[in-house]
Parts: sequence; C-alpha cells; structure tokens
Amino acid sequence: MSDWVAGLLAILIGAVFCYQGYIAMRIVIAVWGALVGFALGASIGADDGGILANALSWTLAVLLALVFAAIAYLYYAVSIALAMGSIGFTLGASLLVAFGVSWNWLIVLAGLALGIALAVVAIVGDLPSILLIVLSAMAGASAIVGGLMLLTGQLDSEQITRTAAITEELNDDWYWYVIWAVAAGTGLVTQIVSGERRAADMRAAWAQA
Repeated sequence: MSDWVAGLLAILIGAVFCYQGYIAMRIVIAVWGALVGFALGASIGADDGGILANALSWTLAVLLALVFAAIAYLYYAVSIALAMGSIGFTLGASLLVAFGVSWNWLIVLAGLALGIALAVVAIVGDLPSILLIVLSAMAGASAIVGGLMLLTGQLDSEQITRTAAITEELNDDWYWYVIWAVAAGTGLVTQIVSGERRAADMRAAWAQA
C-alpha cells in the first residue's frame, strides 16, 4: 500500500511540476515543498518495516508536508531555495544514476552540491524564469518516472533510497530513459507555449503568481 501511495503522489506532483511548474509557480512550489516535507518526514519516521509503515512515519510526513508547503508559499527566498535546491538534488542524483553510479554517498553529495548551487544562484542572481521552466520540467519528469517504477513494482519504497537498485533497473530497462525524455520534452513545450511571463525574472514572476 505504501508503494502505491508514494508512487501516486510522486506521479501527481511530478506531473504538475513538469507541466505547470512556471505557469502556476507559487502554488506549485508550495506543493513541491509539501512533497519534499512529506518525503523527509516519512524517511525520518521509518523503521525496519520501511517508509510509511508505521504511525510515526505518516504523522511526521503529513506534519512536515504542511510546514514546508506553508513556508514555501509565503516567502520568496525560502520557496526558491526549496524549489531550486530540491530540483538540483533530483537532477544531480538522477544524472549520476543514469551514468551507472551506485555509491549512495557520492550521489547524495553531488545532489546536495548542485541543489545548493542552484538555490544560491537563483536567489542572488534573479535568473530568467525560463530556467525554472527547464528545470521544473526535468525534475518533474524524474518524479514521474520514479512514481511509475513504484506503481509497476520495478522498485519498492525501500529500494528507492538505494541507488544501486535504481541504477540496475534503469540499465536493464532502457525505456525508462525514453519515458523521462518524453515527459521532460512535452512538459517543457507545454510550459513555454502556455507561459505569458517568460521574460520576467523569477522574483517578479513569483510575486505575480
């Protein structure tokens, strides 16, 4: 059951972020913050039974999801740091996994480094909003693929934290790369076609959202 819940949440929020990440920026970043908080809380409360296998895991997941969502919605710097940081972590980790790296510590460090770098640059530099379109489409596609792998039984909630298992599945089944590319590409096109404020910087676009 927990795999189905995690998979559906990942697909739902990943799709929103992939296809509406810029257009509905403020709401979507709050939702993305909720997903980050949910995953963090579920992991903190996990026991030997796995993620979302006990009341504490569920309680912390819901509580941190609400806290992260509220903070991300209310404060620009926090929302951009959270969004860009989590996007950077997802993309950095996904890139190393795609290249067959299975060392958890290296993937985590690379993800953290890229996440922190993107967060700092986004806040300090007032980057063009097109960057958020590109990154949200790519990160959303990664979340969609992860959710599909959970729903189809290719991975379970315990394996999702073990990059060696993810690497093995991706190497054995090339079509996951195709699904990711299609989702990212269609998400990018959809956001560009539908966006009305592509020329605005991130801070201005967030304030208008």
